[in-house]
Amino acid sequence: MTVYFISDTHFGDPRILRLDRRPFRDLAAHDAALIANWNGIVRSGDVVWHLGDFALGPDRARVHAILAALHGTKHLIVGNNDGPGTLDAPDWASIAHYAEIRVEDRALVLCHYAFRTWNGIGRGALNLHGHSHGQLRPAPRQYDVGVDAQGFAPVTLSALLASRKGRKAKAPAEPSA
Repeated sequence: MTVYFISDTHFGDPRILRLDRRPFRDLAAHDAALIANWNGIVRSGDVVWHLGDFALGPDRARVHAILAALHGTKHLIVGNNDGPGTLDAPDWASIAHYAEIRVEDRALVLCHYAFRTWNGIGRGALNLHGHSHGQLRPAPRQYDVGVDAQGFAPVTLSALLASRKGRKAKAPAEPSA
């Protein structure tokens, strides 16, 4: 079992292509690419922590179908754009605004938002967050797991730690339609 982290997928959100200048021709291509990237990495026995802003839109059935199509056991840390269609989706293993977990023997503090300080910071705990869309300057022991900062795909803790050392993985390509 591998544990992955991701944030700010914004499935179904037409604003995201313009606001973040995501490199997709339209929202359908955006959503298809993110789903393909996720399922190309994550296997059914893996765990994914989605740190908020999963999807937006009035079409609950579509939001639920996207979540059901994604591989792995999925946990949601609620973001500011997660509405009823995301929050009532039946395929979340858990839903919370904050979590403290251990992965690869590291203490992690998970929230949609970046913190200036957090529980365990003095003992090496890391803060994983989204919300900033790759726009915050990296701080020690703090990692943006949003798709804009991580190549539009879920990322492991090992990959996050390596990225700070200049070994960031190349972004997956958009699948052809």
